[in-house]
Parts: sequence; C-alpha cells; structure tokens
Amino acid sequence: MKIKLGVNIDHVATIRNARGENYPDPIRAALIAEENGADSITIHLREDRRHIRDHDLKNIIKKLSIPINLEIAPVNQMLKIALKHKPNYVCIVPEKRSELTTEGGLKLNNRKSFLKSMINKLKKNKIRVSLFIEPKISDIKISKAIGADCIEIHTGKYCNSLSKKKIAIEYKKIENAAMYAKEIGLEVHAGHGLNYKTAKVISKIKTISGLNIGHFLIAESIFIGLKNSINNFKNIMQR
Repeated sequence: MKIKLGVNIDHVATIRNARGENYPDPIRAALIAEENGADSITIHLREDRRHIRDHDLKNIIKKLSIPINLEIAPVNQMLKIALKHKPNYVCIVPEKRSELTTEGGLKLNNRKSFLKSMINKLKKNKIRVSLFIEPKISDIKISKAIGADCIEIHTGKYCNSLSKKKIAIEYKKIENAAMYAKEIGLEVHAGHGLNYKTAKVISKIKTISGLNIGHFLIAESIFIGLKNSINNFKNIMQR
C-alpha cells in the first residue's frame, strides 16, 4: 500500500503573521502542494491563531479538492468551528499557550468523556476523527473505545533522540503501537519533527498509512522550492 503524504502548511502562515502582511499566502502553498501530489493538507487552527487564521480555513476548504485535515484542541470553541466548516478530517491535539510546538500526545485519561462526546458530534457530521497520541498501547485502547477512526502517532521523541539505543527504543514503540492499532481496526498516521532521514525510516512501517510533515518540509522549500521539497518527500517515502 502506498503511504500517503499530508503536507502541513502552518508555517507558511507563521511567516506571514510575523510581519502582519497578507503574504506568503497559505492558500497558495496548499494549491501548490495539491498540484504536486500531496494526498492531504494539514492545518492547525490554534486558539491563539499563531498559524492559520479562520479565513484561511474557510478559503482552503473552499478552494482545494484534496482532503483537509484540521488540527484542533479539545475545547468547545474549536468543536463549533469544525462543525461549521466541516473539513474532511479533524485531528484532536493537545495545546497550551506556552509551547513553541505540540510537545506530546493527548492525555486521554483526563478527558475521556469530553473527547468521546466531541468525537461523536464530529462523526455525526461525517467528519473523520483522529487523535494525536504517544505510541502507547493503553492510549490506543482508549482511542478505540471512545470512537476515534484513526490515530496519529507522535514521532517527536524518536526524531529528537540522539543515541542509537534511544533511537532504537523509540522506533520499536512506534512500530509496536502502529501494529496494534491496525489490528484493532484503527487507521494509523504519524508525524511531528520528521525530516528526510526520519521520514524514510518511519515510512517503512507497513501498518502506518500516512505521514503528516510540515516544519522541515516548509523550511526546506526556502532553499529548493515547495514543489521540490514535496517531491523529495514523496520519493523517499516509497516502499
């Protein structure tokens, strides 16, 4: 099965927002990604709007034909926005104002009843739901129990590991988690901190059907162009 590439365009909006201008336009980036073989577009509408803004969400959904994966925090305000705009997919992610980027997976034990209700409301509106979690069997069991269609495994610890021993340990956790999730009927995606080297390795795990890649892909595009950055990832993810 071909592994799918989801292109996260948040950091195009980050550059735009740094100067308060209307460029670079994340919609233009999304269209270029679509033209060059991206299987989906990921956007994170954070509560502080540091990345994309509400009008970006509205226009991207209107103008693209490939699926839109909207990342949102597990709060009622974001649930209302998702139900209003109806992206193809919603990925529920942890969020706190002080973080530079998402620091880990959801703490599912703390929010099971709320998450279950949120998932039910999204699925009733034909929105497919994913949970961003650590590669832990206990979290996968909860994800299945509360109705998620998919999990996205947080790959940050693997990508940031320095020793060969730690890299091997974190890889095995991802591999085992993906295998178990697939066995119990969950679709498995992975993402966070992936670059050429780590994406190539993670893409070899057969039970992972898609990778969502943003920061490195957008950073690389400064030097080689967005089209080439996307094509490079598509080439190394072949299995």
